[in-house]
Amino acid sequence: MDQKQFDRIHTGKGFIAALDQSGGSTPKALLQYGIDTNKYHSDEEMFYLVHLMRTRIIKSPAFNSDSILGAILFENTLYRTIDDEPTADYLWNQKGVVPFLKVDQGLAGPENGVQLMKPITGLDNLLEQATQKHVFGTKMRSVILEANPQGIKAIVAQQFEVGKQIFAAGLIPILEPEVNIQSADKEASEALLKQEILDHLAVLDPQVKVMLKLSIPTRDDFYKDLMENEHVVRVVALSGGYSQKEANERLARNHGLIASFSRALSQGLTAWQTDAEFNRALADSIQAIYNASIT
Repeated sequence: MDQKQFDRIHTGKGFIAALDQSGGSTPKALLQYGIDTNKYHSDEEMFYLVHLMRTRIIKSPAFNSDSILGAILFENTLYRTIDDEPTADYLWNQKGVVPFLKVDQGLAGPENGVQLMKPITGLDNLLEQATQKHVFGTKMRSVILEANPQGIKAIVAQQFEVGKQIFAAGLIPILEPEVNIQSADKEASEALLKQEILDHLAVLDPQVKVMLKLSIPTRDDFYKDLMENEHVVRVVALSGGYSQKEANERLARNHGLIASFSRALSQGLTAWQTDAEFNRALADSIQAIYNASIT
C-alpha cells in the first residue's frame, strides 16, 4: 500500500470521482452524454465510446489533484490506456489522483428489503490484477430498499466479509451499502445500517482499514461517529439520483462527508461540446462538488 496515496485519501481536501459505470449503467451514462444506443452495435463499441468519455474527463485541465483525491474505474477501463499509459498509472502519474476499482458484478434480486451483491467470481484474480495495475483500493455496491433488519444485517455482513478479503490482498475496500433515496423509510434504514456497521467495526482486527460509501443521510451529520472510527479511512457519499444541485446542498450540510459522485459529476457534459465548452462545464461541476465536500 502506497503511504502517500493513503494519506491523501485519509486527510486530503477534495472528493472522489466515480467513473465506474458498468455494463448495465453505461447506456444511461452515454445517453446523458448525448450518445444514443443507435450509435453503437456491440458491447465493445459501447465500452470504447464510454472510455473516450472518461478519457476526455480525465484529460481535462479541470480534472486535477487540486480538487480530486481519487477516481473509481470500471474493470474494463483498467485494461485500457490514456496516451499509451495504463489508465490507473495515468491517473496517479499525470494527475496525482488515486485509482480505485469497482469489483462487484451487479446486484442479486430483492430479498428481505435489500439487494445483495451477486457472488464475485474470480475476485482473487481480479485483486491480483488490480495490484499489478497499481490500484489503491476497490468499491462494491449493494442496495437497501427498506428498513428490514434481517436484510440490512445480511447486506452489511456481506460487505465486511468481502472487504476483509480485499484488505488482505493489500487494497483498501470501499464498502457501499447504498440506501435508496426513494425509500419510504430511508431514515429508519440509515439508523439500522449505521448500527450494523458500528457492530462490525467493533470486532475488526486492529490493522484492518475500510472506507464507506453511503447515501447522503436524512439527518445532517448522522455519520459523524463513523468518520471518527479508527478503522475508517474516509466516509464518502454517493449522489444516489439527486441532481447535482440538490446533492451538493445536502452534502454541504454534512461536515466531513465528501462526494463520490458519478451522474452528478458528469451532469451537463455532452459529446458535442467544444473542448472549451466541455472543460468549462466540467470545471464548474468540479468546483461546486469540491465546495460541498470541504465543509
